[in-house]
Amino acid sequence: MNQIRIVFMGTSDFAVPSLQILLEKGYQVGAVVTVPDKPQGRGCNILPSPIKVFADEKGIPVLQPDDLGDADFIAALESYHAHLYVVVAFRMLPAVVWQKPPLGTINLHASLLPNYRGAAPINWAIIKGEKKTGLTTFFIDEALDTGNILLQAEEPIYTVDTVGTLSVRLKYKGAKLVLQSVKAIADGKAIATPQPTASDVIGYKAPKIYKKNCEIDWSRSTEEVYNFIRGLAPYPGAYTILQDKQVKILTTYPLELSGMLPGALYSDGKSYLHIGTSDGVLAIEALQPAGKKIMDIQSFLQGHKLCAPSLK
Repeated sequence: MNQIRIVFMGTSDFAVPSLQILLEKGYQVGAVVTVPDKPQGRGCNILPSPIKVFADEKGIPVLQPDDLGDADFIAALESYHAHLYVVVAFRMLPAVVWQKPPLGTINLHASLLPNYRGAAPINWAIIKGEKKTGLTTFFIDEALDTGNILLQAEEPIYTVDTVGTLSVRLKYKGAKLVLQSVKAIADGKAIATPQPTASDVIGYKAPKIYKKNCEIDWSRSTEEVYNFIRGLAPYPGAYTILQDKQVKILTTYPLELSGMLPGALYSDGKSYLHIGTSDGVLAIEALQPAGKKIMDIQSFLQGHKLCAPSLK
């Protein structure tokens, strides 16, 4: 039975497939809640979130509160008489919101909870060198990502994955998990399993990543630096300093070389740029100088003279 009324909450492109699949399967989405339009891109143009763009295309009313606890916003939510709130890639909700619908509020999280609780689970799973991750739907409660689990699905992390490639797979698999969860709730067949208590959770956390924490530490091992770069590509982007300028390193691959100094540059000035780590070398394939477009290493070297020895 899909006659339950839903309010959907989300922001990024990651949330769009989940809203789309609910609409395609005939569920009644009365409204979408997202963030206010804000400056984006180098031009700082005021733009709507991806989920608002999609909702507008489908003719769904959109609420964009600055304050999720605002009385006018709460009144607007109540006017839709929703049975269930569905949250994907949004903000932490106050209790006055998530406690509102009679069937509860569920969230899609991009990890196998209780591991990688927090705002950046996909990034941290790659940075930590995990071989698999997954998705979890759960009922929201007072704390961050601690509510009773509905469904989970595993997803491998390949050695060439970046946040970009892994996110694409997870957002579509996540949409199917959201649909299964909503159907189970609507049919009265949902089984929610409590997570371990905080003292029993050994796994990693996934706090928000800030640009100031994205500088590459070349004194780490090749594997650690490689995973760090993948875990931040394409956004926010791991960066290093080349010729006193900040450059994002987006694509690399490790070389089986040793005896290189951490952070040292090696290049023929035309076709390759290698940078030393504590135990090897990373070959740079694609990068992005500050304020410029992404370019392959050959294009970069054509316009930048590096004072670096060539590897013989």
